[in-house]
Amino acid sequence: MRWTEVRLIIEKDSVPATQKLLEACDSLAVTLSDNADQAVLEPGPGETPLWPWVEVCGLFEATANRGHVNDALQAVGHQGDITWREVEDQDWERAWMDRFEPMQLGEKLWIVPSEMPPPNDPDAVIIMLDPGLAFGSGTHPTTALCLQWIDARPMQGLTVVDYGCGSGILGIAAALKGAQTVVCVDNDPQALEAVAENARRNGVTGQLTSMDPAQFAHHRVASSGAAIVLANILARPLINLATVLCAALAEDGALVLSGLLEEQHEAVAQAYHSSIPHFDAVSQDGWLRLDGARTGQPVE
Repeated sequence: MRWTEVRLIIEKDSVPATQKLLEACDSLAVTLSDNADQAVLEPGPGETPLWPWVEVCGLFEATANRGHVNDALQAVGHQGDITWREVEDQDWERAWMDRFEPMQLGEKLWIVPSEMPPPNDPDAVIIMLDPGLAFGSGTHPTTALCLQWIDARPMQGLTVVDYGCGSGILGIAAALKGAQTVVCVDNDPQALEAVAENARRNGVTGQLTSMDPAQFAHHRVASSGAAIVLANILARPLINLATVLCAALAEDGALVLSGLLEEQHEAVAQAYHSSIPHFDAVSQDGWLRLDGARTGQPVE
């Protein structure tokens, strides 16, 4: 059986109304995907994080009246490109995965969409992860920088905190590399749901715990200290969280900060100076990762 699919690019504020319109036009399914590789960082509590520009796809039966749908979309202001395509029965449910392929981060770490074959490498560390609404699919430089750091370091038996975890990709990578305890923290309930599902899919549920910041404040790791604390968020939250993140870091522990632009280096580093006088900086496409240690020595 064949289906037909409409695609359009809209600003995120128009997403809810467009979804309802497509459903009113008898769409069988509506999917959302990133129109450009842009990070979605620090959504507010209870918010659904969406990219600034979103590709909306509506699936219809092959006999759907395209003119009727076009007229309805244009009537609410969608005057840009509205494209249609025929979709075979066997691929419509996963059509949004077409643009995603397995990605290698570092030497051994791979991100592989769940329905794609893993690389033929017995030593590969494979994260099964489908792109979704919770930020962190590995495609953005801030996430890639952190994954490269994780790939290059031993994690066996360590306690790791992933603060501002999004999809949980960093914490899951640490768990797959042997971390004994991983605590993922995020202020968005949807992200925590994504973390739980991704942990189950990757077989690390026993090693990984997810919680919101209020719960973390009372967790033993928040005061006893983790060997590694990862925080891939924006510069302003990184500055505001300096006391929290340093308190969660064990003596000689490694702190990895990302999500900041190169010009924000000094302001972020200064917020941590009393606990971590020195950071090594690694940049990619204008974004920065800062690597530091509680002793004040650069991370080797």
